[in-house]
Amino acid sequence: MRTIAAITIFIFFASFIPPDSVVTRFKPPDGFHRVDVKPGTFAAYLQSLPLKPVGAHTRAYNGNIAATDAETAAVVDISVGKHDLQQCADAVMRLRGEYLYSQKRYNEISFHFVSGFVCDYTHYANGYRYQGDKWVHTAKQDYSYEIFMKYMELVFEYAGTPSLEKELKPVSNPAKLKAGDVFIHGGRPGHCFIVIDVAENNKHEKQFLLAQSFMPAQNIQVLQNAPGYEWFSMDKTSGIWYGELIKPGYLRKFE
Repeated sequence: MRTIAAITIFIFFASFIPPDSVVTRFKPPDGFHRVDVKPGTFAAYLQSLPLKPVGAHTRAYNGNIAATDAETAAVVDISVGKHDLQQCADAVMRLRGEYLYSQKRYNEISFHFVSGFVCDYTHYANGYRYQGDKWVHTAKQDYSYEIFMKYMELVFEYAGTPSLEKELKPVSNPAKLKAGDVFIHGGRPGHCFIVIDVAENNKHEKQFLLAQSFMPAQNIQVLQNAPGYEWFSMDKTSGIWYGELIKPGYLRKFE
């Protein structure tokens, strides 16, 4: 009985969706239905992202209203930090890292720096620190969330759209687009958006929700394609900043 109870509790928390989240706030467009996702996947994690109250402004790390605020459909209730670090690619890596950390899949948390250096979380959690493009053991083992966030800030400082674009794999069939896929163009500056939910109609045509951060670092925001309409598609260029990247040729995915 103890085992059954433990499993029941685990399933409850693993499938918990905040009362105000991506999946609860945004209904699919008329004629579309939300694409089902498996519990425990990155797609399910993105659908369950908690949101700040309706009407919240997107703010930069310094508290100022962000330049992209007019494109806000919702603000993800996740920290932005006190420094100008969590920009566009960083937000994607933050969400991926948070998901893997929540699953205790620590060995899979790893990102390349622009230099090519592989920065993996287990090295950092085991007391190694980045010095001169190599790991040096200087601290004690610590897998706490505080240390995880210090690791992520290190990643934000040395990684970016050029390195993330190389890490991600091209989506060979855009018709199979799913939550967790990324539209990205590496550069200085580059930009990227992450797909956080997908809906399709009876013709298997897809529309999707996008999230981003920007420069300077700001809240992760769910974007609106047009005033009062949050869903995007690849068959029409959006008028938002970098909307030209929402095309099949820029679509990548995590392995």
